[in-house]
Amino acid sequence: MENTVRIDKWLWAVRLFKTRSLASEACRKGNVKVNGSEAKPSREIHAGHVVEVRENPVTYRYKVLDVAEKRMGAKLVPQYCEDTTPPENLEILNMQKYMKWSERDKGTGRPTKKDRRELDDFRSS
Repeated sequence: MENTVRIDKWLWAVRLFKTRSLASEACRKGNVKVNGSEAKPSREIHAGHVVEVRENPVTYRYKVLDVAEKRMGAKLVPQYCEDTTPPENLEILNMQKYMKWSERDKGTGRPTKKDRRELDDFRSS
C-alpha cells in the first residue's frame, strides 16, 4: 500500500499553514484543490498529486514529492513539495506591492477633509 496522508495534515506539515485548523478551514472554504477538484480536509493525498492553494489574489501550485504527517523544519520542505506556481501568478503580487502607494499607513487615522480633497483631485486627473 502506498503512503497517504490527509491533505490538512500535509499542508500544515510542509508549513503552508501555521496551524492544522487553518489548513482544515481553507479546505472547507474551497480554497484547496487536489488535481483540479476541491478537497475536503480528510482527502488522502500521495506523491505525484498537484495541490493548489488559493490565497487571494494568487493561486499557488505545489507538486507533492513525498508525504509527511509531522511538521518539519523549513530546510526540509523542498524534499516534500515543489513549488510549480506559474510566474504570471507571482507577478500579481509584485503589481499589488506597487499599487499600495495610494493607501495610507496603518495607524495614521482617517484622512482630513483637505487630504480627502487632494486624493479626489489626484484620482480624477
